[in-house]
Amino acid sequence: MNSTEKELSSEQNQELIKILKDRFEKNSMRHKDLDWGLIQAKLENQKQKLWSLNEMEITGGEPDVIGFNEETGEYIFCDCSTESPKGRRSICYDHEALESRKEHKPENSAIEMAKDMAIKLLNEEEYRALQRLGSFDLKTSSWIETPAAIRKLKGALFCDRRYETVFVYHNGAESYYAARGFRGLLKV
Repeated sequence: MNSTEKELSSEQNQELIKILKDRFEKNSMRHKDLDWGLIQAKLENQKQKLWSLNEMEITGGEPDVIGFNEETGEYIFCDCSTESPKGRRSICYDHEALESRKEHKPENSAIEMAKDMAIKLLNEEEYRALQRLGSFDLKTSSWIETPAAIRKLKGALFCDRRYETVFVYHNGAESYYAARGFRGLLKV
């Protein structure tokens, strides 16, 4: 894919920025003391990141700012849809798992989709941090980055929230369910 395919038109950029700004203003508890004007200025200078945020948006992720890294100067966007994004469900963990299925293969994998969108899966710490900002995945679950030692044994990790508690589970990486997707993270 060449770089021009991963850019939005000027009109699409403006529309996405409006959506992101509205969400930012409606959910101020997720990003106290952050200034939308500074975030928007950064976004307008990083067209590739806008493309990624648009991919998060059109797959149902409802991306929003959840933090700022003072060391790197990066704003952290994350999928904040109440449930795992609809356009990213019914997928196994990674390409290796997808290829290992002999029949009833899902269309894609979480790792490949994230790579194609130029975002990353949340790890356990990031998932738990997101859950401190609200209640997510009450009916669904989300694949998270899996340590190499677990993946080597054909497993993968996923999380959800039940009984006001965040749970981390394991499953075969080749498994997929209609209620399991993944949440992405993007630094701008």
